[in-house]
Amino acid sequence: MRKVLTIAGSDSSGGAGIQADIKTITAHGMYAMSAITALTAQNTTGVYGVLEASPEFVGQQLDCIFQDIVPDAVKIGMVSNPEIIQVIAQKLKEYDAKHIVVDPVMVATSGSKLCVDGAVQALVELLFPLAEVITPNIPEAQALTGFGPIVEAQQLRRAAELLAPKVGGSVLVKGGHLTEEACDLLWMNGQAIWYPAQRVENPNNHGSGCTLSSAIACNLADGFCLEAAVRNAKRYITDALKAGLDLGHGSGPLNHCCWMSK
Repeated sequence: MRKVLTIAGSDSSGGAGIQADIKTITAHGMYAMSAITALTAQNTTGVYGVLEASPEFVGQQLDCIFQDIVPDAVKIGMVSNPEIIQVIAQKLKEYDAKHIVVDPVMVATSGSKLCVDGAVQALVELLFPLAEVITPNIPEAQALTGFGPIVEAQQLRRAAELLAPKVGGSVLVKGGHLTEEACDLLWMNGQAIWYPAQRVENPNNHGSGCTLSSAIACNLADGFCLEAAVRNAKRYITDALKAGLDLGHGSGPLNHCCWMSK
């Protein structure tokens, strides 16, 4: 059985973060492991509290995982301060971790800020160079590059070009915030690979970024090349949105079990 590790924050409502990752990994028929960077008190309407794990404890979790059940891929989500990021980078290099997917989570779907000042710089300097792919959405790409606003496809391409030198691998800029079609762009080896997609009119998209990055990690663990891994992951998240789960009073979660119920 393939094993996938998620390093991220916990979402008490189960729609994003560690919980979304574990559901996604399980739906792909793989074994999920987790290193929790923070506890959050949140639901579909917002984030109401964050309790960070200590860097030492995050490192201890990673030691326990890599010294026993070695992951075939690693997804990194919410990492809220530079000290935690430093420990994660150190451990990933120490254990020569493979197929690292970094989702640069800066702001929750509800708009709540999820990382402290200095964390973004540490993310770029320490984790991006280890990544096979990073998966920013448009607001995150704008924040990381200072380029924007991004409202059309060619601007999406320019943002990917600006991000590429900071990354050890490739850049997937998610186009869900584009004004017209919801196409994503994978910038890989100096080339642009477009993934046009039908926009799913579903306001319940809490945890969609976590879900996509975890699905990519699963496909990489399963031996797919990055181009195919992204394509397969997009198909999964599209199906999860189309399933039309409607829970909570705000932006609700996806149906991560959509494939399991077919």
